[in-house]
Amino acid sequence: MEDKFEHVVYSKNVIEFVTVANEFCLLLENSAKVEKLEFVETAQKILPLLYLKASMLPKNEVELDEEVEKFVTESDWEFIHSSVKTRMGAHNEFLEVFEDDMEYSDTPLVSSISENFADIYQDLKDFITSYKIGTHEVMNDSLWDLNNHFYQYWGQKLVNTLRSIHRLVADKESLRDDDNISASNVDNIDMSGSIFSQRQREWGEENE
Repeated sequence: MEDKFEHVVYSKNVIEFVTVANEFCLLLENSAKVEKLEFVETAQKILPLLYLKASMLPKNEVELDEEVEKFVTESDWEFIHSSVKTRMGAHNEFLEVFEDDMEYSDTPLVSSISENFADIYQDLKDFITSYKIGTHEVMNDSLWDLNNHFYQYWGQKLVNTLRSIHRLVADKESLRDDDNISASNVDNIDMSGSIFSQRQREWGEENE
């Protein structure tokens, strides 16, 4: 019988991607705890690496008949979105140039770092969670989903946002001006049904 660790989900490129994706998710989950300049400069370093590692993921085929479970809830998405939006403040929005509707629009299209990051986070966190707690069949199908979503959806969001992040890093003084904004509105989000609360409860039970 083939050793399960020879499966594609345990390949070097997948493991390296999981490592980088986890760092990106941790950055967003803790965005309220870091200054804006640190947040933006860290994102500047992680985003290109995340794109590179995603482009190197091996192609595979699905093994299960049913769809894999999704873990990120609406409240999780809203927490990440609100946290990043609060951290970015006046620097959250940027003009978009890679939208399908742009050629039909008479006005500039505006995108936001917080929304793009929350969308990317959703795909990455679902995959990471499946990778950590699933069987290799679940991990395999989660990898297939991730690969498809990268080319169809979040890969473009990543490079669009990197363009804005690069411009902000090039003008650091404007970031320092409002680095002390409050993150109080994040505390008002109900996270009782979120993946964070669920994992905390599970870890607490394991340690009792």
